[in-house]
Amino acid sequence: MDSFLIITSLLKIVGILFVVILPMVSYAVYAERKVSAAIQDRLGPNRVGPAGLFQPIADMLKLLLKEDFTPRTANTFYYWLAPCLAVMPAIITIAVVPFGSTLLGVPMVIADVNIGILFVFAIASLGVYGIVLAGWASNSKYPFLGGIRSSSQMISYELSLGLAVIPVFLLVGSLRLTSVVQYQIEHGWFIAPFVGDWLNPWKWLLAVPMIISFVVFVIAIFAETNRLPFDLPEAEQELAGGYHTEYSSMKFALFFLGEYAAMITGSAIIATLFFGGWHFPGIPDGSHGWIFGLINIAVFFAKVAALIFVFMWVRWTLPRFRYDQLMRLGWLFFFEIALVNIFIVAAILAYLPNK
Repeated sequence: MDSFLIITSLLKIVGILFVVILPMVSYAVYAERKVSAAIQDRLGPNRVGPAGLFQPIADMLKLLLKEDFTPRTANTFYYWLAPCLAVMPAIITIAVVPFGSTLLGVPMVIADVNIGILFVFAIASLGVYGIVLAGWASNSKYPFLGGIRSSSQMISYELSLGLAVIPVFLLVGSLRLTSVVQYQIEHGWFIAPFVGDWLNPWKWLLAVPMIISFVVFVIAIFAETNRLPFDLPEAEQELAGGYHTEYSSMKFALFFLGEYAAMITGSAIIATLFFGGWHFPGIPDGSHGWIFGLINIAVFFAKVAALIFVFMWVRWTLPRFRYDQLMRLGWLFFFEIALVNIFIVAAILAYLPNK
């Protein structure tokens, strides 16, 4: 039994990393270029392969063949370590996210731990070390300013991120992400409460706090992943690229990989917490046959793809905040809103009949 568990876990790790995450990162860059082109009334990549579909392969080869330059005044060890630390947390956090029900009796989650969301926050918070080290080890003023900005920004919005999910776990009664999905299967998605005992009028009192949690969580994810309008650590117009200004070749590619992997992981967590994970009304789980297990996986990644599109849409629609506006938004608005929202949900649950 132990050997079966080890083999299936290794297969899931290899499948998620090499079959899903890395290709999704490559083609998320392609998709972003196409989305931005459509928004700006341009063509986007269209030369390499049909409709430019081989552009990510060309980009990868270009980055591999570029000179890997290390500045003479850089702290070499930390300069090399920083890109690895930037990309690893984003990939590791996907381990606790259930990306399907079951397939041939095997649960479609790499590690179904009972502290799932705490694991996500604990590992994701390590991503700031890569950015701060990149800024400091480059021994250059612009990367250093980008690293300082990033650490301040991530600390500020991690508070809102953590507080925003507490109402979800107050309602579910468990930190296990598979339990969150199961609760939504039985009671309706938190962002679309139209099935199960959400038809109980009392439960609709929770719909507004859940939407508030969703909005705060999504905006905090934007800030945590350094995506526009929160990309102050990079800010090309001010910092010439920020923390990765002095990087080239594959080390620069690792920062790029980390940003897009974080966006994919963030979208997966949003889909799990608020959109029912792999569940879709009317479609049974994998216990009814392997074909439904594959459909569940497809449904999950379709939700993730839709959320990634929203990330891209926002990037090419909204202008960047000033830094004081970004910090004010995090500390004076989202922090208080998320905190009050917890008390509202707790009060409703205390007096909710048949909860």
